[in-house]
Amino acid sequence: MASTKLAAGQTVPDITVQKLGGGEIHLPTPAENYDWRMVVVYRGKHCPLCTNYLSKLNELVPEFNAIGIDVVALSADPEEKAQAQMSDVKPDIEVGYGLTIEQMQKLGLYISNPFSAAETDRPFSEPAVLVINEKAELQIVDMSNAPFARPELNSMLMGLKFIRNPANNYPVRGTY
Repeated sequence: MASTKLAAGQTVPDITVQKLGGGEIHLPTPAENYDWRMVVVYRGKHCPLCTNYLSKLNELVPEFNAIGIDVVALSADPEEKAQAQMSDVKPDIEVGYGLTIEQMQKLGLYISNPFSAAETDRPFSEPAVLVINEKAELQIVDMSNAPFARPELNSMLMGLKFIRNPANNYPVRGTY
């Protein structure tokens, strides 16, 4: 089954992943006290760009939370690799692990095979950011097929502050 790219405004697939520290993350359901969720999909422990991106994200989490957005990160890494990478990041967010190929395909993610055993030992997703609104619809969809192309987090925060302001009445874009 090939990945089918998700469309802006589409309802997010009903996907649940295991959470570091125990429990689960249900993608369409933000944490209590939040009505939106931002899902940051990262490649895995083998990717130093991901570690840097997650560290920068961690600095901005309070600002995303202040505008009602819960933030989670997930990857296809097994628990031990995800835990090792997060020991460097020390995130203030929930981190999911063990994303399956079928789940990656349902989310429409680009999936890569490792180019060597030194990189990793399993297929993994390329980066993505999915912003899910209060209707469990994709408000923003950003998917990349390479680790070098990701949304700049300060710009994402600025845009989400604008979108979340009720006076702007900003619709889901890209639905034509």
